[in-house]
Amino acid sequence: QVQLVESGGGLVQPGGSLRLSCAASGATVSMYVMRWYRQAPGGEREWVATIARVTGGTNYADSVKGRFIISRDNAKNTVYLQMSSLKPEDTAVYYCKMAGSREYWGQGTQVTVSS
Repeated sequence: QVQLVESGGGLVQPGGSLRLSCAASGATVSMYVMRWYRQAPGGEREWVATIARVTGGTNYADSVKGRFIISRDNAKNTVYLQMSSLKPEDTAVYYCKMAGSREYWGQGTQVTVSS
């Protein structure tokens, strides 16, 4: 049984930082493509960042490039999303996804950027 559990969300002021975590069980994150998505109120779920399996190569949506960093700790079997210079438009529920022969999603964590 694969489970993904996101954490680290919260309320932060514009310009602030947060680090989201996606802890996996039942599968090894380094063997899968791992992605972060987000869904703003009333909006569609959109892709944010990807970390490739094995090599750990990364890719980002233009809207977060230069501000967000996706990384992976193989020993902790956890994927992270370091978010900096946060803007109100980053407000959303953030989800991680494990992509392989099947796809698995976490339950999401709320990020609110507001003064």
